[in-house]
Amino acid sequence: MDSTRKFNYESIKEIAILFLKLGTISFGGPAAHIALMEKEVVRKREWMTHEHFLDLMGATNLIPGPNSTQMAIYCGYHRAGRIGLFLAGFCFILPAFIITLLFALLYKQYGNLSIAEPFFYGIKPAMIAIILDAAFKLGKKALKNLQLGLIGIAVVIGALLGISSILLLLLAGMIAITWFAGIEKTMKSFFPIILLQAPTIASSYSTAKLFWVFLKIGSLLFGGGYVLFAYLDGELVQKLHWLTRSQLIDSVAVGQFTPGPVLSSATFIGYQIDGITGAFVSTIGIFLPSFVLILLLSPLLPKLRKSKITSSFLDGVNIAAVGLILAVTIQMGHDTLLDWKTSTIALLSFALIYFVKNINAIWIVAGAAGLGYLFKFI
Repeated sequence: MDSTRKFNYESIKEIAILFLKLGTISFGGPAAHIALMEKEVVRKREWMTHEHFLDLMGATNLIPGPNSTQMAIYCGYHRAGRIGLFLAGFCFILPAFIITLLFALLYKQYGNLSIAEPFFYGIKPAMIAIILDAAFKLGKKALKNLQLGLIGIAVVIGALLGISSILLLLLAGMIAITWFAGIEKTMKSFFPIILLQAPTIASSYSTAKLFWVFLKIGSLLFGGGYVLFAYLDGELVQKLHWLTRSQLIDSVAVGQFTPGPVLSSATFIGYQIDGITGAFVSTIGIFLPSFVLILLLSPLLPKLRKSKITSSFLDGVNIAAVGLILAVTIQMGHDTLLDWKTSTIALLSFALIYFVKNINAIWIVAGAAGLGYLFKFI
């Protein structure tokens, strides 16, 4: 272990304070989180070079899980080894977990009552605009050629027909390897990919099954936080019926106006399904794979993009992620945009996103909530 990763009390204290702070103030999604980390870790504290930080950003895109959380985990590892790895990740997640759990408690108590309903009436169509904007931005980066465009269209159709989101994602990666790396390499990759496809579980509920659902999603979550909602729609809404689509959309909103990783929405969802136990189980399940992957793959991360197989697989799953987001947005729109009021809020949200550059999603959500409250009484 090099000198920058030796255990000492001051390093541990510094990691804990820094990532608790970042977890508390990191609004605006993964890009904003990573920008704050770059400022604190590279420019202010000089824990690593800017080039190493950029290489790490690219590498975390090649493994499943939330990119900003994985960046936090790796920065802790780089600074203080395994203890730093777990401490940085835990401290970055903790504030979002606590804040989201408080929202979940309030939602469970008031979410179906008239006092809260007008606000969620406005928030839901705004989330359609926010998610669709994320799909367009991701699509610009992911759509590199015609073949990837065809994969994306096929994924949208498959998702709307009810095919498993995770299966579609893995198939897209395999097809991309076939096109860009060759059929022989695809066959070599086929067996481990099949092993990743988790078995279908029965719709009857248990805590172990809830943990398994979120562990499976956390292990296969390529494409960022918004893809999470496509996965959850397929698993918890359509297949298991443990969650309504209305609750899913509300969880998206909570993920937007709370700091820290968007995947903290798992806390909110878990609480709606099984109270405090569900909140803990879902949160641990969704984030645990990121800790394990960074711990196991940290020496290999900078080399992944150089592999033709992993690079092609990433191209395929990235465009598939965009397709999944588009499909779930269509389904959410069908359930949410029911009249001129909700359609107006969605259009106004689109306009704000388009004309006000770099606007924080929290302001769109807050404005839509207020407008929904007013519209409910017209």
